[in-house]
Amino acid sequence: MFTDEAQVSVSIQSSWRKSQQSSQESRGCQTRAIHSTETGVQTCSSVVSSTQTELQDHVTTQFLQDPHNMLHLPGLNDFLRQIEAPVIRELVRNAKSHAFDGFQVNWEEHNQMVLCLHQLQHPRALEQDLHVTSVSWSCTGAVIACAYGRMAEGDWSNDKSYICTWNIDHGGLNPKQADLVIDVPTPVTALCCHPKHPALMTGGLYSGEVIVWDTSQSTDPVVAQTGMSADSHREPVCQVTWVPLQNKGEFGVLSACSGGRILLWTVSAEQGKCVLKVAFALVQQQVLSKNISFKTPAAVPSECLSVPLRAPAVFSFRPGSGPVHSIHCSPFHRNLFLSAGTDGLAHLHSLLQTNPLRSIRVSDTYVFKVQWSPTRPLLFAAATGQGEVQIFDLSRRSLRPAATIDPGGVGHAATCLAFNCQNPGLLAVGKTNGTVGVWKLSTDLTEQIPTESHLLEQIANQVAE
Repeated sequence: MFTDEAQVSVSIQSSWRKSQQSSQESRGCQTRAIHSTETGVQTCSSVVSSTQTELQDHVTTQFLQDPHNMLHLPGLNDFLRQIEAPVIRELVRNAKSHAFDGFQVNWEEHNQMVLCLHQLQHPRALEQDLHVTSVSWSCTGAVIACAYGRMAEGDWSNDKSYICTWNIDHGGLNPKQADLVIDVPTPVTALCCHPKHPALMTGGLYSGEVIVWDTSQSTDPVVAQTGMSADSHREPVCQVTWVPLQNKGEFGVLSACSGGRILLWTVSAEQGKCVLKVAFALVQQQVLSKNISFKTPAAVPSECLSVPLRAPAVFSFRPGSGPVHSIHCSPFHRNLFLSAGTDGLAHLHSLLQTNPLRSIRVSDTYVFKVQWSPTRPLLFAAATGQGEVQIFDLSRRSLRPAATIDPGGVGHAATCLAFNCQNPGLLAVGKTNGTVGVWKLSTDLTEQIPTESHLLEQIANQVAE
């Protein structure tokens, strides 16, 4: 039904493809050869030349050879006679002018901010949770010394303690590594550098001892100590300071303790001990009070002192509402001093009046330290239990602080502070967290204003209410 059949194929050439292939052309190109050349140059010679003027003027040559002949220069006498009267007139006017009274030239750069330069700490003191109890600058102002102990230690303490020093002028200062560490068998409660010898300092211990150290002696820095005897303190030493003796150039150590004893020691390096020279005791019969009467003499606790010291006591001041932690006499007026304590106030007293001249609210808690500025007669700083340092300027009408230094560390009190007398722009602050902050004060807190001394005299002459 179906059969195979072969058919012849038919093909048709495409005319379009032929036309397209004929229109295509091939082209090629090539860049010419690039020629390169390396060339170098170097100086092979140098020329140095110099010149110098030679004296050609015979008048100048004569003057240099004989300066006394200067008045014979042509026209000089006529010029001096012409300006003599105007110059003398201006000099007389300047001598009578008061435009620059009290002005002192200060070439340092003005700083309007309070800056923290260093935060110093001793690792072993931090491990023992020790507090900074006292700070003191050396007489050169280059070294800061700090003492470690514990504030408000209720029981007898035998904990090991330290005294550390840092040289802040040293280029390789390590804030976490002291330049010198002195091991002390018991907590140190007070510290004071010598006013003349940079290597000497004295300190008081919780045990009642008073020790003098020489930081230049690396093996055994202890120069003299009081030891434990019937003449020494029997309670923790609250403050020590160097005082000049009658012999020129010699200094003794004045110490006070919480038992009311104030002792003056002479330092005997040959014997290796401090020799008691004068002893004072504050008894309650010497303290005047309208509301309290005492039947038997008893020692009055003493927590601070400030030279010049006058004893026996012949005058007393109105007591505050709590213990006094700090007293500092004004370096610019012989009758003024500051006191501060647990009432949170800074009281400005006159030695001639019972009541304080002014009472300034510093803090809602304790005030551990108060100190006058060494350059500003009306400026003082106070370290508070809140951890702040309040700086007050009595030349201002407002009783608010002129500046507040907050070193940080919530809950850590500022226990001590010290101005640098050689560099008044530096203030050291010690805290209960074991750190010492070195702060750079602003210019307005260090430079004295022209009328400041006069204002201080007016305050001293006020009558207390």
